[in-house]
Amino acid sequence: MAASTGRTVGSFLVKCGTCCSNLNTMSSNLTHQVLSRQLCVSSVLHRKNLAAAGPEKFSEEFIRKQLEEYNIGKRHLANIMGEDPETFTQQDVDRSVAYLFPSGLFDKRARPLMKHPDEIFPKQQAIQWGADGRPFHFLFYTGKQSYYSLMHDTVTKVLAVEKQQDRLISKGLAPEDTKQISLTGSRWLLKEELEELLVENISDHDNARFIQLMDRLLSLPGCSSEEGFVQRYRKQLEIQSSKQQVAPLQYDQNGLAYSTADGRRKSATCTVLLRDCGSGSISINEKDYLHYFPVLQDREQLMFPFHFLDMLGRFDLQGTVSGGGRSSQAGALRLAISRALLSFLSEGEVEKMRQAGLLTPDPRVKERKKPGQEGARRKFTWKKR
Repeated sequence: MAASTGRTVGSFLVKCGTCCSNLNTMSSNLTHQVLSRQLCVSSVLHRKNLAAAGPEKFSEEFIRKQLEEYNIGKRHLANIMGEDPETFTQQDVDRSVAYLFPSGLFDKRARPLMKHPDEIFPKQQAIQWGADGRPFHFLFYTGKQSYYSLMHDTVTKVLAVEKQQDRLISKGLAPEDTKQISLTGSRWLLKEELEELLVENISDHDNARFIQLMDRLLSLPGCSSEEGFVQRYRKQLEIQSSKQQVAPLQYDQNGLAYSTADGRRKSATCTVLLRDCGSGSISINEKDYLHYFPVLQDREQLMFPFHFLDMLGRFDLQGTVSGGGRSSQAGALRLAISRALLSFLSEGEVEKMRQAGLLTPDPRVKERKKPGQEGARRKFTWKKR
């Protein structure tokens, strides 16, 4: 009886010891999991804080040091290339770097680079509050003080122009200055360019509101007084007609000016000769153009450059064309006539011709037939049997 009781107590104690060890193991595992979870959470929070810190800020001392190193490196590079350091420009730096460190890497960010610090490091806003912690600008708490300051200045100018017009009307005087601001050859700054100018991030809606307000200013009769303010936010475009090669005028024995040009369309090629102070006669391959082009549409193509410039009957035209059909020959002659007329026109008229498409060659050609097909695009009719 006592022995059986002792065995029962012993087995019970063994089971209790096993349960305690299991509990200790479970508690240690839970502690390890909680600790690892805390470590993971802390690392996530650390990464989140780094991301929320925003772009890296560069102090004036850092920028000044980078500028000194750039100037020293540029001087050394000029000495290596045997050129004058005082007249060594950024184009010379890029050319020297490409010559001394040739790279076959496709990504431009991995290639050797030597630029001015202003081109590498982005612009930063200056300190916007004083020693007492108060902001300098009254629009600081809007979050976009530069943008709203620009909008405030634009509205102020709009109201000033309207007030001036109302004052003249109340006195019974007509507005003195009704000239509009010329916007040809320029465009509004893009959103990215405006952000770079304001050193602030703006939305597409903000950019559209700004352009709408500027258009309202331009619609007023006396807006020419604010031309300098408007042009500050427009970017000049390069005139494409300046790239057009214009042949100089030639003169014959009688002192009459003439010009020659070539043209192509599909497989048709042509050469034209324009003589100034003529009677308006037009001959193609020694035939009158009315007989050479029986289709009215081809004649319109031929005469369109003269009609566009209002120069009908001023020139005598002699053309030689070969290859292609009548339609392609008319297109080639139109291009050649437009090019020959450039020698008699001013720069503004050349730009008008370019915008009308008279100086652009037509690259379209007939698409070739494909093997296994009935035509260029058409497939053979499928038959089940």
